[in-house]
Amino acid sequence: MATMLRVGVVQMRSGIEPAANRAAAAPLIREAASGGARLIATPENTIRMDKNRKRLFAAVGPEEGDPELKAWGKLAAEHGVWLLVGSGAIQAAPEKIYNRSFLFAPDGKITARYNKINMFDVDLEGGESYRESETVEPGTRAVLAEGPGGVKLGLTICYDLRFAPLYAALAQAGAEVIAIPSAFTVPTGRAHWETLIRARAIETGAYVIAPAQGGQHEDGRATWGHSMIVAPWGEIIAAFDHDDPGVLIADLNLAKVAEARAKVPAWRGGRAFTTP
Repeated sequence: MATMLRVGVVQMRSGIEPAANRAAAAPLIREAASGGARLIATPENTIRMDKNRKRLFAAVGPEEGDPELKAWGKLAAEHGVWLLVGSGAIQAAPEKIYNRSFLFAPDGKITARYNKINMFDVDLEGGESYRESETVEPGTRAVLAEGPGGVKLGLTICYDLRFAPLYAALAQAGAEVIAIPSAFTVPTGRAHWETLIRARAIETGAYVIAPAQGGQHEDGRATWGHSMIVAPWGEIIAAFDHDDPGVLIADLNLAKVAEARAKVPAWRGGRAFTTP
């Protein structure tokens, strides 16, 4: 297996219309591919960013035959890259969707899927309130996919970031790179985004790629941006200090994963204990 992997992280500002979002992402993906990236990742809600539940359910259907997914597959094939579409809404039941990541191979076929496990049900200062569980059916399975050169890629989404056991399980399963496509709120992003991303890298001894939504969106939401790529020892190797769309490109030395894990093997899990 190759020890070097060039990745691209795409920061977006998705709106309501999937075709417009894909059109906005296409030149950024092209830029990353032209820069030599073999794995390119986009944020949570790449395909559609819409907090209007009625409009969302009217637009969303099952995965099979979804024209947008076919179009994203063609985009991966056009550039001959592995493309992780951070997430799209897929019908799960009449009143529920899955918030699902899709990993496309260079032939345009979907090779892995991940349904977001942890739901963003919070009340923030300033009156912001979110109840993702009212709309989204949570996933139940951690996903470790195989990417370019056989790299082991752990799939997670946004609010999963706060739940360390999921990342420990992915590390123990062999994840070398962990993706955290996100659409963080501004208050939580400003306070916790960088700290949590670096913590997940350090505690797993894995690279973390974190493509983010950023800025003021068409549906009224505002997101933090500040996409990042972090090394297994916690170093930030590429990051944006803004919310505007753009591309980060970085080389990952996968040998650093084994080095970090050998130095501090805490990723294997701690001792058993009892609670008070």
